[in-house]
Amino acid sequence: MIDRNSPKTTDGGEPARAARALDEPLNAALAQFTLGLSPLSLSLAYTDWLQHLMFSPDKQLELYAQGMRNWQALYALSAQSALGLPAPAAVEPSPQDKRFADPAWQNWPFNLLSQSFLLTERWWQRATTDIPGVAPHHEDVVAFVSRQILDAVAPTNFPQTNPLVLEQTLREGGANLVRGACNAAQDAQRTAASEPPVGAEAFVAGRDVAVTPGKVIYRNRLIELIQYTPATAHVHPEPILIMSAWIMKYYILDLSPQNSLIRYLVENGHTVFAISWKNPTADDRDLSFDDYRRLGFMAALDAVNAVAGQQPVHAVGYCLGGTLLAIAAAAMARDGDNRLGSLTFFASQTDTTEAGEIMLFIDDAQVKFIEDMMAERGYLEGRQMLAAFQLLRSNDLIWSAMVQEYLLGKRTPMFDLMAWNADSTRMPARMHAEYLRTLFLNNDLAQGRFVVAGRPISLRDIRLPIFAVSTTTDHVAPWHSVYKIHELTSAQITFVLSNGGHNVGVVNPPGTPRRHYQLAVHDAEASVLDATRWQAEAPLHDGSWWPAWQDWLARHSTTPGPTPPLGAPAAGYAPLGDAPGSYVFER
Repeated sequence: MIDRNSPKTTDGGEPARAARALDEPLNAALAQFTLGLSPLSLSLAYTDWLQHLMFSPDKQLELYAQGMRNWQALYALSAQSALGLPAPAAVEPSPQDKRFADPAWQNWPFNLLSQSFLLTERWWQRATTDIPGVAPHHEDVVAFVSRQILDAVAPTNFPQTNPLVLEQTLREGGANLVRGACNAAQDAQRTAASEPPVGAEAFVAGRDVAVTPGKVIYRNRLIELIQYTPATAHVHPEPILIMSAWIMKYYILDLSPQNSLIRYLVENGHTVFAISWKNPTADDRDLSFDDYRRLGFMAALDAVNAVAGQQPVHAVGYCLGGTLLAIAAAAMARDGDNRLGSLTFFASQTDTTEAGEIMLFIDDAQVKFIEDMMAERGYLEGRQMLAAFQLLRSNDLIWSAMVQEYLLGKRTPMFDLMAWNADSTRMPARMHAEYLRTLFLNNDLAQGRFVVAGRPISLRDIRLPIFAVSTTTDHVAPWHSVYKIHELTSAQITFVLSNGGHNVGVVNPPGTPRRHYQLAVHDAEASVLDATRWQAEAPLHDGSWWPAWQDWLARHSTTPGPTPPLGAPAAGYAPLGDAPGSYVFER
């Protein structure tokens, strides 16, 4: 009997090896033209959709009837506009779609253009959904790609059909289009040279951002560990160890002084350590996901213990760093390692069954395509990951920006978070492939199949107090997905739902206008509310959630005492240089 789960062997002879030698460069070459999207994955989805649509006469009749109603609505709109009569809209855009919000779109002929587009968009939404027999993943892919194509040809994206661009062009005699062409050429040149966007040079790590004082006290081939200089006479004995995702640079939590979470913690009497990840190269292609646990979090934890003694450590993980923290904490609980005092997760998923639209880019065919693409270089380019996230919000991050900068000729002012977002990193081929297959395709962590040191781990073993933060408009880690940690652990969980997205909802200092959050505590023995009911019942608070978290940390800490030294030279952790270190500057 053949074991389909057994590892593939390499004894297929020369033809098999030759085939594999051809597969990888072919798919790597294709990826240059498809932005990393697998043509096979897309064709499978469209074939499934089209064939089921062909054999669904009920759906065809429904779409025909909807098309006729659309034509009737447009005819009525056109006739009323031609007679100078008020012409109410036949369809309204979704609340988050701001493309047609300007009153200029209510005037003929632009009202006809916008309504025609919105009706077409709604028709295609119905055409790509609710077709009996289509696989849910294929349906999602077809609906997403169709929406991307429609967004690309929206009337807002062309100077001839956008009333705001036409008005600006007439007012400036076309100067806006000249500026826009210069902007486009400058951006293309910078992209080709792998340079940061215009204005990012005003936000240099160590000079403008990532300026909280500290020392690098440990370095290995994967991380630098930064210990921050105390800002108070006394500090809580329990240190805080922060692990951000290695998808981007660590200083998302240490941006400008006024919005640095690390500075906020230091100024409130905490000893803070942060992991700064190395930007991997082709030489790091074989780094595994478990290497990130061992050489990353566990190595940093050893250093923190050497400096702070055996005090329980408040561990913090952001995004993928939080997923790794959950894995490390479960393995430590299994093995009787009691060095952690609490866990904090920022926008971190431990179950990917509701991971949102990012799952559109993850199926067997797509992951195989990515693996072949990475095999050519040994890593995944940070720009490719950034492009995938931008597609999830293409209206805001691609097309609206294009209209602003290339048609209206107005540069969007650079700011610290935007500059950080452009400071992307690479990911080693082996680590990223393992991450996609085990955590996304197979959902091994939530299912109790994830293996650490030869044995599976269970999140149920985690009984430490947890503070989990999610954000309402997160496209990377949807809050319903983050909320699933309630069902997976045996811990008391303080759960926060903050307004904002994946980054803005976390970089949320006190004093920021229009901020609010919900917070509720779930006891380990209590039954778990579903996410919708939790959102309906959890108390709403104005302002930033940072003070609530700081209070929580203080309650889980002991009385402040003397500040610890920077590093522990006797234990092999002597200061190696000033923060932010050297890894943060690697390109």
